[in-house]
Amino acid sequence: MHSELTVHKEEVAETPVRDRSQFIRGGRLGVLLVHGLGGTPIELRFVAHGLARAGHTVSCCQLAGHCATPEELRRSTWQQWYASVEAAHDRLKEHCDIVVAGGLSMGGILATHLAQNRPDEVHGLLLLAPTLRLDGWSMPWYSRVLNYLRPFPFRFEFDLAEHDPYGLKDERVRALVVSAMLSGDGGQAGVFSTPLRSFANLNALVSVVKRDLGKVCQPALIVHPRQDDMASLANAHYLQKHLGGLVDTLVLDNSYHMVTLDQQRHIVAQRVASFVEWLQSALQARREMPSVAQG
Repeated sequence: MHSELTVHKEEVAETPVRDRSQFIRGGRLGVLLVHGLGGTPIELRFVAHGLARAGHTVSCCQLAGHCATPEELRRSTWQQWYASVEAAHDRLKEHCDIVVAGGLSMGGILATHLAQNRPDEVHGLLLLAPTLRLDGWSMPWYSRVLNYLRPFPFRFEFDLAEHDPYGLKDERVRALVVSAMLSGDGGQAGVFSTPLRSFANLNALVSVVKRDLGKVCQPALIVHPRQDDMASLANAHYLQKHLGGLVDTLVLDNSYHMVTLDQQRHIVAQRVASFVEWLQSALQARREMPSVAQG
């Protein structure tokens, strides 16, 4: 995922950040989708539009510190990222009776934390290439060290630059994403380098979430590529083993980490839509059962 280190000795002035969040109004079932570390809501657009066409309300939130510069990302914490998720969930609840939360990579871990904290208000989970550890096949030798970092107060910072294949097996999409990252517009495809402090915050979030995974009893869909270049299939296996509810797992055979953009994105969108439809039917049947029995 990263191969170059850049030292930053001072912060730059804060600049206004454009809100790239999307909110598509639909029916009373809502889906909250959360992007990954250093990413943007745009990486979830394909799945979001598929859900919207099915008649659902969809929210793709923008995490604090994202869609701008590495400096903005460096200043943000996992608690602020999670606060963005809670705020988006609050808005979605105003329009929906059923809410399914999920996301790509770290976004799935933030959604899981939401399910832990709001068990009665999150009815299902969508975990797309969920990332507990950066242990994919393209990760550099020092990635093992990254997995043990925690937030630190040092003033000197390191940025870790993205490198080939950028989570994408589809060469055409990869070229478009790399071009967008190099353009300097962090809202299009995310930042080209990720601060070390951000990885430390990801690890702190994961530590908190892993403590109570067994208490997450909502049905969950896990979609993970077998050839994930950033987060190996072991991440999905861990969640499958430790989550407390029903788990449906799909292993992709022709995608890298960015499953919502890569070669099997159509399969991902279809499987997500099918899971959401099944969950809606199951919840509605459960609510109708008492009245049927009484009749």
